[in-house]
Amino acid sequence: MNERLPRIAITHGDPNGIGYEIILKILEDNRILELCTPVLYGSQKIASQYRKLLGLPNIPMTHITEAGNLHEGAAYIINVVPEEFKAEPGNASSQSGAAALASLERAVADLKAGLVDAIVTAPICKSTIQNDSFNFPGHTEYLQAQMNDDSEDGENNRQALMILCNDRLRVALATTHLPLAAIAPAVTKELVIDKALAFNRSLHYDFGVNAPRIAVLALNPHAGDNGLLGSEEQEIISPAITELRQKHRVLAFGPYAADGFFGSGAYEKFDGVLAMYHDQGLAPFKTLAMDAGVNVTAGLSIVRTSPDHGTGFDIAGKGQANEESMRQAIYTAIDILRNRKRDDRAHRHPLRKQYYEKGNDNVVLDLS
Repeated sequence: MNERLPRIAITHGDPNGIGYEIILKILEDNRILELCTPVLYGSQKIASQYRKLLGLPNIPMTHITEAGNLHEGAAYIINVVPEEFKAEPGNASSQSGAAALASLERAVADLKAGLVDAIVTAPICKSTIQNDSFNFPGHTEYLQAQMNDDSEDGENNRQALMILCNDRLRVALATTHLPLAAIAPAVTKELVIDKALAFNRSLHYDFGVNAPRIAVLALNPHAGDNGLLGSEEQEIISPAITELRQKHRVLAFGPYAADGFFGSGAYEKFDGVLAMYHDQGLAPFKTLAMDAGVNVTAGLSIVRTSPDHGTGFDIAGKGQANEESMRQAIYTAIDILRNRKRDDRAHRHPLRKQYYEKGNDNVVLDLS
């Protein structure tokens, strides 16, 4: 019996950015409907406005009020913003921030309710979306709070992990949206171990990599140069790597100086790279990934991906946005759902562990 196609919630991001352009360009090719059932949380009016502005063909989207009864072979849209809102391409405003939050909140609510299977988020403006219900540096931290608030299984301290990926490279971040001055104090042995363990689990569970090899980057230039340029490598990162290998059996290596590591192409020898801070990992990743990079929120029970770029206010409404990163984000969400199902299925009915006593074939001790 064939399984139904995954239902993918798509948030419109900041409606004054390039979100609608990249979403509409993807939905223009109806082959996407062979892979998933997309549900756009946004506005029919805004979608029509951008379609006319950009000269895009009419894209059939069925308007629904809730995501409870979806049929394959169609794209859907749920209106989440006031009718009077009008997009102003390129203008970062509190009104567009509120519209971005309305889309995100409704999509997350439906994801929690099981009405959709995964969420793909178009870019938001982190400054204009802030209000009493969103006081976070970005999607990652917001989703972590949302999932932990509703946790009933005792795991209410699950930590989200930001992973940037494409078909050649996966980079995870030990720290995410922190000012530079706050990074060194935040990098602790416990943090490096926790993030590496979460990365290891995601590489296996989300990406289907058995016994993943993880490269751990240094914090300081030249990996601290034996303490001359900093002691974090000797006192924090190296001991963390040793514990990961000896206690947790994680194939972790390093610490590597980031410049030589990426410049030499050493990243190609590993299944994942754990960077200590945002720009250390994302600057080389985005240079290598070009237009096909994807941001994955790992470590949580949900599946969330997004393109690896921002709102693009400078090119909004001009027809210049490249939709490939958004397309890859949808593909990646589908792949992760499949990998998780495959892994769950493989471990659903494990064989009982049995011990046969030497010299007595009739005695079986069940150790399960």
